[in-house]
Amino acid sequence: MGQDVDAREFSREDRTIYRAKVRRCLDVFARMLSEYDLSVEHTHVGIEIEFNLVDDQGDPALKNAEALEAIADEDFQTELGLFNIEINVPPARIAGRGLDVLQDSLRDDLNQAQVKAAEVGAHLVMIGILPTLDEGHLSRESISANPRYHLLSDQILAARGEDIEIVIDGVDRLATTADSIVPEAACTSTQLHLQVEPDDFAPMWNAAQAIASVQVAVGANSPFLLGQQLWHETRIALFEQATDTRSEELKAQGVRPRVFFGERWITSVFDLFEENVRYFPALLPIVDEEDPLVELEAGRIPNLPELRLHNGTVYRWNRPIYDVSGGRPHLRIENRLLPAGPTVVDTMANAALFYGLVKVLGSSDRPVWSQLSFRAAEDNFHQAARSGIDTEIYWPSVGTVSVRELVLRQLLPLAHTGLEEMGVDTEVRDRLLGIVEQRCIAGRNGATWLIGELGHQLGATKDRIAAMRATTRSYEEHMHGGEPVHSWPTRS
Repeated sequence: MGQDVDAREFSREDRTIYRAKVRRCLDVFARMLSEYDLSVEHTHVGIEIEFNLVDDQGDPALKNAEALEAIADEDFQTELGLFNIEINVPPARIAGRGLDVLQDSLRDDLNQAQVKAAEVGAHLVMIGILPTLDEGHLSRESISANPRYHLLSDQILAARGEDIEIVIDGVDRLATTADSIVPEAACTSTQLHLQVEPDDFAPMWNAAQAIASVQVAVGANSPFLLGQQLWHETRIALFEQATDTRSEELKAQGVRPRVFFGERWITSVFDLFEENVRYFPALLPIVDEEDPLVELEAGRIPNLPELRLHNGTVYRWNRPIYDVSGGRPHLRIENRLLPAGPTVVDTMANAALFYGLVKVLGSSDRPVWSQLSFRAAEDNFHQAARSGIDTEIYWPSVGTVSVRELVLRQLLPLAHTGLEEMGVDTEVRDRLLGIVEQRCIAGRNGATWLIGELGHQLGATKDRIAAMRATTRSYEEHMHGGEPVHSWPTRS
């Protein structure tokens, strides 16, 4: 939910009007799918990355306003926590050397931002969860000044009717509560965007859901939270709980969570928007002046503002997006399940794996989801978040298999084919997918490196806080060095 909103309170009438308007938008969207040209002439991809800000000691720096003022680049924006900022890399065509264009743009922006932010005592770190966060950083006072974040937090807490409870069992056990959604700010992610033809949306979204477990296992980078070692990708469990509007009683009744893996395999993009309207009450019932039906019948392109705002408050790991750019409406998949980091090149390798697999699996004559239950895909996803790169999952025609073996033997060749079909240059796909290959051979991703590094630091000092700081500083040094994480030195 990236658009700005004003601080305000909502009445019962606001919610009634908004519900009617969202349904009107949904009806118009259904007509657009059959009447409008939402085709994609050239496939574009884009990336958003959320960063943590740290000080010289590796502790969170609550300075996003100062950092953004120093960076002075419209590609960088505020985020939920005062220790977060986000970069939106301008989209590029994926064909040819498009992924290199994204990588170079991201690397240049990061280098310049790092220099400027350092002037105000802040350093940018790409990591799923910052190891040095403590309970004091996850209070309401850490929410960014933008009214939309306070408003969203207030609405989620009001819907829930009680404080948010965070309970995660991993290697250690964490149990805490929060009086706002600021624990969500601990979850810094990479979001991959892929423009999709309307007729291809359903199979590509289904493919994205099927490979979610593989993405999380290979890309895990969030093993610590509040001093505890939890899941390899603790972000998944934390985000699901930090944005949960349900009380214990509503959970027991089977009410769906707003952080939502999904309901089923779909046959149309419409299924997802319709589910959002049917299952989830409004969090931010803000009504726009646009009448989408008037716009449609006048031959203009409706923006569908209420539908888009509502969609932005349902946190699917693969979110459907309707947008208008350059006077043309289009659809895209927003893949939201990966953590930030560890490096720019690791990020691009994760992107190449996602784009290649979605392309080839989405056009398969016998698609993987026809042989995999939706619940099995969801179980795979959560198991991968727990266990990371050494996870074993269920995969059709194979049975239970380690993710590393599955990627090396089956999925990497498919990803190569998918990228080739998208026109990606051979050198680009070999280099990026080669990083994923080496990660699987070595069994080393961000999470495993962090766990090993913390063990080394704890051997040098029995002070866990000092060890977390040293681990964070070491990670930051390697991150900015830019070499892929599988090549980082390990110490035992």
